[in-house]
Amino acid sequence: MSTSILRPSRRAVLLGAGALGASVALAAPAVRAQARRSIKFTLPWLAQGATAYAYVAREAGMFRSRGLDVEISRGFGSVAAGQAIAQGQFDFGLVGAGPLILTAARGLPLTGLATINYDMTMGIALRADSPIRTPKDLEGKRIGAVPASAEFPFWPAFARKAGIDVSKVTIQQMDNRVLERSLIDRQVDAITAIGSSTIPVMQSQNAPHRFMLYSAAGITFYANVVTTRAEVLQRDPGLCEAVTDALIEATVLQLKEPDRALDMFIKQVPEIGITQGGRENARLSQGLMQYTILAPEAINNGLGWSDMARWTEMTDLVMEFGAPGDARRPAVEALISNRFAGKTKLSAAEWEALRGKLGDFAKMLG
Repeated sequence: MSTSILRPSRRAVLLGAGALGASVALAAPAVRAQARRSIKFTLPWLAQGATAYAYVAREAGMFRSRGLDVEISRGFGSVAAGQAIAQGQFDFGLVGAGPLILTAARGLPLTGLATINYDMTMGIALRADSPIRTPKDLEGKRIGAVPASAEFPFWPAFARKAGIDVSKVTIQQMDNRVLERSLIDRQVDAITAIGSSTIPVMQSQNAPHRFMLYSAAGITFYANVVTTRAEVLQRDPGLCEAVTDALIEATVLQLKEPDRALDMFIKQVPEIGITQGGRENARLSQGLMQYTILAPEAINNGLGWSDMARWTEMTDLVMEFGAPGDARRPAVEALISNRFAGKTKLSAAEWEALRGKLGDFAKMLG
């Protein structure tokens, strides 16, 4: 079993609810009747609450009941995870929508099977006592940023949408290991960040903070997308369905029983439980992730469902702000489909209960 410790770091960056029930049971794919199969699965980053459902699917038997033995490995960023899947090092994994689009634009044959959560929580982190109250207030200020981060390439898009004159903002480039510390120590006025990573770090250091989401200005990127190679989907759709169904079933359990899900996660990754603040970081990461599932896509169409118009918008942003000059725009229909998504739905009452249970996480995201 390959696992990693969640440490207070910028990305240890993307997250409880009452007793809820899924209204629709998942269909049993044909792969159940086959011999057990071993597959390799990569996370986008370290093992953390935001992606604990992968471990829940293993611990609670969702993978096993579908005839799968799954080896889960940590990732080194969504772009690297996408590249590793494309190169055959892994069969499946979780990749952010933006990096998935970027990797496909570079000619690597990736395809998404389902969207787990709907906001990558890109944005601007501030100290709680900051005089900055609106995006326009960032003018004349110093913002810390990691150039290689997932959110920084889309800072100009956020600025354009929010009416910020970027010529009046000073960007201070820095290493991700000191990003939050620079804000806490007042070396910068704000930082660009992934909320589901930075917020737990700030909380662990007892640093009061606020957060401005890019999505509040209309710059929204889906977060974790179940991803494989196009040839795997073509060759073995039953396997792809089984993996997707197992992860969505585990996501439902995580929504229904967040404390039990954390217990399962820590059983699979015991380092989390012995690390100072590890369980609390995992709880925050899990809750922030769960809040981003409360989106019209999942509420109206079922868990895992993707809005193709939104994928077109995300592709536009990647091609304008993130893709190299020689990149070729990928077709949305090749990037993602709803073939295996939307089978599991919660009732209106269940969604409303989740909103109440996850209200504190909504406040953390601004």
